[in-house]
Amino acid sequence: MVNEITTKTQVPIFAIVVGEHSGDTLGAGLMKSLRVYYPDAHFIGIGGDKMKALGFESLFAMDELAVMGIVEVLGRIRRLLFVRKSLTQYFTANKPDVFIGIDAPDFTIGLELNLKKQGIKTVHYVSPSVWAWREKRIFKIAKATNMVLALLPFEKAFYDKHQVPCTFVGHPLADDIPLNSDKQKARLALKLPENAKILALMPGSRGGELSRLLEPFFQSAIVLQQQNPALIFIAPMVSEKRAKQFLTLKTQFADKLNVQVIIDKTQTAMAASDCLLMASGTVTLEAALIKRPMVICYKFSPITHLLAKWLVKLKWFSLPNLLANKTLVPELLQSEVIPDNIVPLVTERLYEDQSALNESYLNIHQQLRCDASKQAAQAVINLYKS
Repeated sequence: MVNEITTKTQVPIFAIVVGEHSGDTLGAGLMKSLRVYYPDAHFIGIGGDKMKALGFESLFAMDELAVMGIVEVLGRIRRLLFVRKSLTQYFTANKPDVFIGIDAPDFTIGLELNLKKQGIKTVHYVSPSVWAWREKRIFKIAKATNMVLALLPFEKAFYDKHQVPCTFVGHPLADDIPLNSDKQKARLALKLPENAKILALMPGSRGGELSRLLEPFFQSAIVLQQQNPALIFIAPMVSEKRAKQFLTLKTQFADKLNVQVIIDKTQTAMAASDCLLMASGTVTLEAALIKRPMVICYKFSPITHLLAKWLVKLKWFSLPNLLANKTLVPELLQSEVIPDNIVPLVTERLYEDQSALNESYLNIHQQLRCDASKQAAQAVINLYKS
């Protein structure tokens, strides 16, 4: 832990906790926007590399919170409880002006509840999927937060129905990603062939996701390469650690497959691709905004999947389909994630016209383009001043 903040000054102290790379991006955007108004503001909590590059003080490594799935969380529960208790004690003793929990709701909302009881103003940035499952969580959210910042328009309607303070801010990705992502420019930047067909293998940013998805992804890639030996495979990875895991599993499942690993250039790699074979998550929204066809897959641990089937009442699980309220992109879940399903879906999207899909993507892009980081910062400032 860092040295305690012992004196209160006119310089605001914003505490932020994020749990994964997408949250780090949101946190960095929020920090930049808050610094427009408060250049000397102090930021402390748990952040990733993008936030730390802006001067954020991280009390624990962000990877401590990067756990997904009920069974997976149970395996780390003692450590997660220790981290939350430590943060509660620290921020109770060194009160920030506003605490912002970004995503990671099972961790951050409990922390927000603890801190709000101590008189600290709290914000939850990125609504949990209360509209999809465990709807009664909204009552805990109401107790834990002074304001929810929602990225998606249908989320605010849900909070309004329950009379919980919520501001729709749009999505920063929609602000950052151009309306037209230049494929040839991206290929030039990555030194990829100008006219080849390129498939991106994107099995997620968490170790568990890679371990569950890469075997069927590699098996599918082998079949696709047999069908078209000129097909090029790339694999955007969020970090050296994930790249190492990817290459280890490639040796196990597809040693002879030629795949170019690209680290920390995910958006450029997606823009350079003709199709994306990917894990579900925020990255699917990035893909829609970059306007590339995709096949979305996800596999939970068996117990997590059984519980999810019982608890979740959704027609779709991916953001592009939820935002469009129709099936824009194919989704494969659990036992469906096999080459027999993946290969024909990828083949269709590699070689057939996608202009109608791009029109739907554009509608989503325009709906979410609201200068989100500025809107989020203004909501935080309003709470700070209140």
